[in-house]
Amino acid sequence: MPLVRLNGTDRRIIALGVPALGTLAVEPLYRLVDTAIVGRIGTDELGGVAIAVTVLTLVVAGSNFLTYGTTERVAHRIGAGRPDDAAEVGVQAMWLAVIVGAITAPLLFAFAPGLTRLLGAEGDVHDAAVEYLRIASLGIPFVLIALGAQGVQRGASDYRTPLVILLASNVVNLVLALTFVYALDMGLAGTAWSTVIAQACAGLAFILVIRRRLAPARHRKPSWDGMRPLLSAGRFLLLRVGSILAVFTGATALAARVDPPTLAAHQIAASMFAFLALTLDALAVPAQTLVAEELGRKDGDAAELSARVVRLSLMAAAMLALVLALLSPVLPHVFTDDPAVIERATSALRYLALMLLPGAVAFGLDGVLIGAADYRFLGRAAFGYLLAVLPIALVVVAVPSHGLAGIWIGLILWMILRAGFNARRAAQVLPRSR
Repeated sequence: MPLVRLNGTDRRIIALGVPALGTLAVEPLYRLVDTAIVGRIGTDELGGVAIAVTVLTLVVAGSNFLTYGTTERVAHRIGAGRPDDAAEVGVQAMWLAVIVGAITAPLLFAFAPGLTRLLGAEGDVHDAAVEYLRIASLGIPFVLIALGAQGVQRGASDYRTPLVILLASNVVNLVLALTFVYALDMGLAGTAWSTVIAQACAGLAFILVIRRRLAPARHRKPSWDGMRPLLSAGRFLLLRVGSILAVFTGATALAARVDPPTLAAHQIAASMFAFLALTLDALAVPAQTLVAEELGRKDGDAAELSARVVRLSLMAAAMLALVLALLSPVLPHVFTDDPAVIERATSALRYLALMLLPGAVAFGLDGVLIGAADYRFLGRAAFGYLLAVLPIALVVVAVPSHGLAGIWIGLILWMILRAGFNARRAAQVLPRSR
């Protein structure tokens, strides 16, 4: 089969992947807007926002099971022709989002001073971080409602509506932030309140949108049996997210031990990876929906769908890798004028180009395995990959002259492990139609 020939399944993956890419790109805009505006208020305020956003990012990342677990369970039941059961999954997901949000927000508010101090905030930076985090904590329940509702919409193959809602809420955030800070002179608090109001608008909009999806549900009250599978998925997905964050946090810590130019160059490459990963994730996200649907159907072929997701992801990665390799001598100049940083960053970007290929397989199959509800494997395997690359970290610490080469070779090997074991696992758990 020629590499560029697309069938109906490929087109459906791409059709869902485009709005998924938009949603992935839009979600961080709340904090980017706040960062840009606060940066003009003062350095201490900007440092406080950086600390507070780190805490908030961890909370949201740890709550992504509301989206992933709900997507898989709703899509599986729709694929099996059970819309009533799919609606009941959505109802329990929303109840769980409300309960978790009602617990998390007060805890963040109460423990804001300790959490920000734990991350190294002191003096005026600490005061700014506490102020921002306490106000921002009020928006967390709405954020979790939005996460659960996105799972319902994605499970029903509706990726466009979440994109529209998130885009609109970001416009609201921008307008309110500029008004509160510059017209009403509310300072740091103005940016935090604008984000909370925008998040509340998004949460309420999602509630209105999913009412039709949840209408067929026979039971509307919270049920422990209905929420328990999502909590179980959340435990392993949290282990997965924590292990991945530990790898990249550790890589940054290693670069910091070498010298400042190495750290700066690593940050350039790591930022480029975070940006390029959005494209590959955009194909992995619809895989969650489509694989779950296929597994719900009696005649579904999840293995064939998985192969097509990986194929499309590899095509996208190959193009990105080629462009990145060609631009590697040029891109560092956008970030710095330091010759030492430019030299190191050019090398790191070439390593990154190589990493995108196994990354395409790893990311695509992450989505496939989430669609197959294989959360236990994903969590435990991610922790295993972290342990596997620890010896490389020890070598870099012992021989700092290895520098970025050692760090990025370690990251490439880590990604190859993810790709290889994901492929093996997908072959084991995905049945082929006969």
